[in-house]
Amino acid sequence: MRDHDWPVVDAVTEYETSWYDGGYDRVEQPDGSLKDYYWAELPPAVVVVAVDDGDVLFVDQYRPTIREQCMELVAGIVEESSEETADVAPTPNRESYVSAGRRELREETGYEADDVHFLESFWTATGVLRHQRGIVFAEGLTEVGRDLDDNEFLSVERVPVEEALSVARAPPANDATIEGLLLAQADGYL
Repeated sequence: MRDHDWPVVDAVTEYETSWYDGGYDRVEQPDGSLKDYYWAELPPAVVVVAVDDGDVLFVDQYRPTIREQCMELVAGIVEESSEETADVAPTPNRESYVSAGRRELREETGYEADDVHFLESFWTATGVLRHQRGIVFAEGLTEVGRDLDDNEFLSVERVPVEEALSVARAPPANDATIEGLLLAQADGYL
């Protein structure tokens, strides 16, 4: 039904938190009926596939949401910024995925990257989320020291490139980690 405009009759934000907003849009469907489509809106995030001396850098951290210890790629929120960038940014008022990836890599692992390459950005869980994710690849790493946020309790783990996808697929598997590795592999970085 591509010729139907799906008009939004009403948009309601039911709650706002420091992490995300939630609500619904009342939408006119192609048959003329109205339906409430619920959503949660999160800021955009970046995922970093970082390789150093044949190893992919993972972070091992506890995820309270799923109550599991997880091996994941470095990831974090793309922060608000007033600076203009030539790199791909999710919105005009946010840092680019490349800038966010550099920052998150340094903060979580203590490594500075000589080169960070933008791979892809996309919407995630489009049935319920308003959330964009960008994937970057980092190389030419130099250790400079970590700067963890007050809620980050994680360790850096090095995984050989040839074992990275198997580690990522081990339960509890994480979508962003698997996506990042597959995109880096498809683009010839791994």
